[in-house]
Amino acid sequence: MESYKNAVKLIKNAILQSQYRAVRHTNIIQVSLYFSIGKYVSENTRKNVWGIGAIDIISNQLQKELPGLRGFSSSNIKNMRQFYEQWSCISNRQPVTAELSIAENDNSLLIDILINAIRQPMAVEIDMNKFMAVSFTHRMEILSKTSDLNERIYYINLTVDNLLNKYTLREIIKQDAYHHQSKMPNNFNKTLQSVDNYVKAISVFKDEYFLDFINTQEFDETDAEVIDEKVLEQSIVNNIKKFILSFGKDFVFVGNQYRLIAADREFFIDLLFFNRELNCLCAVELKKGEFKPAYLGQLQTYLRLLDEQVKKPHENPSIGIVLCKHADKSFVELVIQDYNKPMGVATYRTNADMPEQLKRALPDMEELKKQL
Repeated sequence: MESYKNAVKLIKNAILQSQYRAVRHTNIIQVSLYFSIGKYVSENTRKNVWGIGAIDIISNQLQKELPGLRGFSSSNIKNMRQFYEQWSCISNRQPVTAELSIAENDNSLLIDILINAIRQPMAVEIDMNKFMAVSFTHRMEILSKTSDLNERIYYINLTVDNLLNKYTLREIIKQDAYHHQSKMPNNFNKTLQSVDNYVKAISVFKDEYFLDFINTQEFDETDAEVIDEKVLEQSIVNNIKKFILSFGKDFVFVGNQYRLIAADREFFIDLLFFNRELNCLCAVELKKGEFKPAYLGQLQTYLRLLDEQVKKPHENPSIGIVLCKHADKSFVELVIQDYNKPMGVATYRTNADMPEQLKRALPDMEELKKQL
């Protein structure tokens, strides 16, 4: 019977690996095809070889000759052109796995392997296996919402490493994760036990979080003074899935107002999470205003109690985050080094912080509801 189990395991793994290779191979062919078509269309439209409306005509004719063909609408062909024009720079950096090109002798599409390409320096290296593994839908999501090459590579790597779907990727780009990575003031370098844990920790937390599901404008102005940490906390708890998506991957929600007891006194942590990647508890303290050094002292007490009373023997030391409305990074960096528990200070934005010019550009919600 044991031999049957081993056989099933072996065959199952072979099937899964085969499926993965098939999907990856299909994706490479599709990416190569779209890149080549984009190149062909770009060269003929940008140089006025074709007339106005040529892409619409070509798309309609393709639909007639290949009934049921999907993905070749005029808008998508234009996306292919944009895909080529935005990424054509990589063909001069390092070999692309496969590129379809137009053969001069018969105008047919052939697969050419780009070899001996000249590679230029970049702030972020391109992993071609990851580059070819990203679907065209994901690529257009990245291209349409970013403009910097290194930023695009960052989101490609993030997509592949975390198996992001299109909607999660869209949310992460909306939060501007690229510009907030590893910039949170912290003392991880002196408080975490290993370099590996330090590197993981600074990659997990951002310096600012966009909590767009919190809308303080829902409250009357007369109640403005009572909009405090409790309101913020409850909004996060009610939208915990969105908050975890904002916070990052591998976070598991443990609870809010998590109760600890020491020396006959009660302590309550605003939000408590567990991070699977860091293998540790993460305490989050919410503050509605400016950062104050006293917040770190409070958080240090919580972390000590968590490590003594809650942390499992195989887990790493607990990490604490102060999440406040405003913080002077230079000041935080100065005072946080005096504490011996791993902590960081991040800020958050809400819909109320949206620039006035952008607010005016958005439709009035009540008017929009009437029109719908």
